[in-house]
Amino acid sequence: MKRLLIILLATNFFAFKVSFAQKRATYKPAIEPCPCAFKADSSLKTICGYLIVPENRTKPAGKNIKLPFIIAESSNPAKKKDPVLFTGGGPGSSSLGFIGSAHHRSLIKDRDLIVFEQRGTHFAVPNLDCNEVGEALKKAFIYNLPKDSMIQAGVKQCRAKLLAQGIDLTAYNTVESAADIEDLRKALKIDSLNLFGISYSGGLMPTVLKNYPSGIRSLILDSPLPEFVNIDEEELVNFNEALYTVLAKYEADSSTSTLPYGELQHSYKQYFTAITGKDFTIKYLPKDAKDSLIIHYSQSELIGFLEGVLFDFSRIKEIPFIVSEMIKGHHEVYIKEFLDGIFNGGGPSGMRLSVYCSDKMAYARDALIKQQYQLYPYMAGAGFYVNDVYRAMCDCWKVPPIIAATKMPFYSKVPVLLGAGDSDPATRPIYNDMLHHFMPNSQRVLFKGRSHGPLIRKEGDTLIYQFLNNPHKKVISTDTAIVVY
Repeated sequence: MKRLLIILLATNFFAFKVSFAQKRATYKPAIEPCPCAFKADSSLKTICGYLIVPENRTKPAGKNIKLPFIIAESSNPAKKKDPVLFTGGGPGSSSLGFIGSAHHRSLIKDRDLIVFEQRGTHFAVPNLDCNEVGEALKKAFIYNLPKDSMIQAGVKQCRAKLLAQGIDLTAYNTVESAADIEDLRKALKIDSLNLFGISYSGGLMPTVLKNYPSGIRSLILDSPLPEFVNIDEEELVNFNEALYTVLAKYEADSSTSTLPYGELQHSYKQYFTAITGKDFTIKYLPKDAKDSLIIHYSQSELIGFLEGVLFDFSRIKEIPFIVSEMIKGHHEVYIKEFLDGIFNGGGPSGMRLSVYCSDKMAYARDALIKQQYQLYPYMAGAGFYVNDVYRAMCDCWKVPPIIAATKMPFYSKVPVLLGAGDSDPATRPIYNDMLHHFMPNSQRVLFKGRSHGPLIRKEGDTLIYQFLNNPHKKVISTDTAIVVY
């Protein structure tokens, strides 16, 4: 058998599962205790550790990395033996803080909860944190420099820094992260897992199922981004669809309002088309600064602010008023809030760049990306990117695409619970419909008036509990704003 494998490899015959399994056989994942970055409520026992695996599984004799996990143990002596494993979205978001909500979640009544930090994220060793891109963007605003060229310079600086630390940027991708989860399952001697993912990890978890199906009982996917979707080809469409959903809902209820918005969708498009290419200025005082700055902005920053509000559950209802104020030229309060986010925040991490560039952008078609601007000409001259990682940045990051098989859809009978918000500007409900096509034992939940990640919140908790206890039975919602189908 070994000789046959050598012959197959020599002839460049790569059957992905066979070759990957062969590479895995040359190392053994290990568990090591570690301090807890976060703990569950004192009513629950908390266990913390590192999963130790190769940074690059194609080089198993190379450097190892440490990936922290936290287990909140159910106090139920009759608890089920199939825990729930959660990891965050992004890509690039830390996952460990999620353990702090364990005692509030119904699932802990019957199951342990495991939260797992993806490779390269904040508490992993090493992490790929870097602030070069964020700092470059701040300088672009301060000195009125071209933002794209400054961001690209920041990307190059981040890349050079991480390479100097000996980090293999090609090893941070969806395929490796899926293998990390499988290794953790085996190292903890768990026969069956329920995987819980949100946004990017809503695509990562099906990849785990695809590559390692025997250890997966069910999936819970909140606002998932499917692996087979190239989000860059759809981002402008998704943003506008969500915005119009909110504006249309308001206009449908306008008879009960005293605010004269009229046909707000039309006015929005007309105004943002009219200001295409226009330069605005504002006097802005950064936090802890002594002197104010004269900051230049355009329609791009106004649209960026609207995108941020669309993600905020508590502020979605404000959007019609905000749009109306922008159309009147009342920008100041919104631009100042937008700039606060720029000056107090950071840019994408190296982990986000590696995953996004190898996974999404590597397969995105520029012709489709450009066609979106034909649909929405008022965004064509804005220089606006819905995502903080885009083609020019990936050209600087220089990581290879993930294996093409990872991008292909697949059929599965495993039960899946899919959640989506009708006002989500990132992952639209149609993605759940697409996943349902390939996963016939899935059920979809639409949260009206909600944005990104509604299932993970309190109102989705009882649905998750119902699903875990009987994943083949349809969950029941008593809330008319939460539709199960």
